[in-house]
Amino acid sequence: MTDRTTFVTLTGLRERGWTDPMVHDLLGEPDIQGRDPRRWSIAPVRLYRLARVEAVERTPEFARCAAAPGSRSAAAEAGAERRRRAVLAAIRAEPIKVPRLPAAELERRAVRHRQLLGARGPGGPGGPGGQGRSSGVAAGALVRWQVTYLRHALSRYETLLDGLFGSTGRAEAERLLRARLYEAIGAAYPQLARECRRRADAER
Repeated sequence: MTDRTTFVTLTGLRERGWTDPMVHDLLGEPDIQGRDPRRWSIAPVRLYRLARVEAVERTPEFARCAAAPGSRSAAAEAGAERRRRAVLAAIRAEPIKVPRLPAAELERRAVRHRQLLGARGPGGPGGPGGQGRSSGVAAGALVRWQVTYLRHALSRYETLLDGLFGSTGRAEAERLLRARLYEAIGAAYPQLARECRRRADAER
């Protein structure tokens, strides 16, 4: 089965700023073409390998075409704006479920996660006597590690950003998602709320 995360549809190309003539001239034939058995439409599915698309987008030829008057059609602009609004609405409406863990278990997981990230040093979690324990770790550092671990545990919510490319609302959606995740972590663990607010402010 084709891994669709490595491909872009024609609609996806248009949302990235491609016009049909640009697709024809710069990409040529799709990498995969056929009928989607999950749909009733007989229209063929055309998929373009994302790596090839991104490589072309870095070329001077693409820059010239994209800068040409009328290169981005009104329909493409409207489609991108609809997608931006839909993603922002989905992020605002999505319930954020933060794992609820006993304090000792959260500390253990946070320290272990820090070790897996390769953060080792004298007196740190990967140093002598670390082995996943929080003894000897400064309270402020432990709070930061716990927020980092919980933020990682919620990374599945980043799929809400699927479909936004480049500057078409991506940065705005990322900021909103980060703010919601930190807000949810702070609500679930009040002792981490201050660090969550600090990060949310720093990452705006």
